[in-house]
Amino acid sequence: MIEQFQKLPGVGPKTAQRLALHVLKRPEAEAQALATALIEAKQQVGLCQVCFHFSADPVCEICRNPNRDDSTICVVADSRDVIALEKTREYRGKYHVLGGTIAPMEGIGPEQLHIQPLVQRVSQGTIKEVILAINPSVEGETTTMYVGQLIKPFTRVTRIAFGLPMGGDLEYADEVTLARALEGRRDLD
Repeated sequence: MIEQFQKLPGVGPKTAQRLALHVLKRPEAEAQALATALIEAKQQVGLCQVCFHFSADPVCEICRNPNRDDSTICVVADSRDVIALEKTREYRGKYHVLGGTIAPMEGIGPEQLHIQPLVQRVSQGTIKEVILAINPSVEGETTTMYVGQLIKPFTRVTRIAFGLPMGGDLEYADEVTLARALEGRRDLD
């Protein structure tokens, strides 16, 4: 059980041991409920046919929501990014989950990602803006540039601003973060 917990992201040997011991101390019914929940999630949750976000239904709740803006698509690397953006309650458009980033060193090229379905969605002519919200890593930048070039002929393409976090000090920020903060500046309201 400890070895299996260690396979989870962010779980080291000590945490895995702590989790295993916790499960062993709990009533059998709780362990069974956890096991059942894991198996059911794996069996029932798949990818939305439209945006590729996790969903128990063929089309996810966000894509089905008539109150969402159909003319804007926010492109993210994976479902964790959708969840993070939804927590802000600021974005009211639709999403497109690529399923990762282009990483040639790991054998991940554009063909392994959900890029062509995005191009098909955008080429229909009803999308007014595509927002690229991909992490600013080397792989993220490569993916952003690649996707941006493919969809630019069809619609307006923007990217989220990157910069300093609230409460951050300029003196502790790295050069790339400061450069992005300067690039993403905007007029004072």
